[in-house]
Amino acid sequence: MNIDPDGAHILIIDDDERIRTLLAKFMMKHGYLVSTARDAAHARRLLLGLEFDLLIIDVMMPGEDGFALTRDLRLSLTTPIMLLTARGEAEDRIKGLEAGADDYLPKPFEPQELLLRINAILRRVPKDLSKPTPPRTLHMGGFRYDITRSELWQGEKTVRLTATEAALMRVFAASPNNAVSRKRLVEELGQGDSSANERAIDVQITRLRRKIEIDPKQPRYLQTVRGAGYMLAPD
Repeated sequence: MNIDPDGAHILIIDDDERIRTLLAKFMMKHGYLVSTARDAAHARRLLLGLEFDLLIIDVMMPGEDGFALTRDLRLSLTTPIMLLTARGEAEDRIKGLEAGADDYLPKPFEPQELLLRINAILRRVPKDLSKPTPPRTLHMGGFRYDITRSELWQGEKTVRLTATEAALMRVFAASPNNAVSRKRLVEELGQGDSSANERAIDVQITRLRRKIEIDPKQPRYLQTVRGAGYMLAPD
């Protein structure tokens, strides 16, 4: 099965961190750009600033569950939605489809089946020829960032990133040339909302700059945008 994901950006919404991580790694391995959200509120914040080609939503989430989130999103969003749930009864499948989901996959499932269903949904979505295809690789001088694999390279050598640095790069790469606020970075990294954590983000930015900038004190690529946060400005 060699279906080109064509740069599709998928949002996985699941309160189980282990499942989010496993699904994200699997989908990125097969060529998709992936973002994750830990609950409905987190997903809404991401949807305010990013466009996605498909949403994968877990039904059994605390607070606003997947059914409620799907119903509400369908009031203004046409993006395809796939629901995941441990409840596979026909009544629940019907409830999910009535809420506006395009497909419904009960747990446990084989990742390969999920991939096949995602590909089937995306094939049905009309191509917007006016929409530019997002880049798969970002270049920053002698460095390049592979969005699909979440890898930073300098020439033929990979540059080791810590888990936090890798998470920051994924956020910036999903929206190059657009400022990302410190608050949103804190939320993305799951560190709460305190100013202390915002200062911790500043420290992580400094460390990341040391890995991608010729002169970290005068950054060319990972820029500070006064009053707005930080922005990745690739070549």
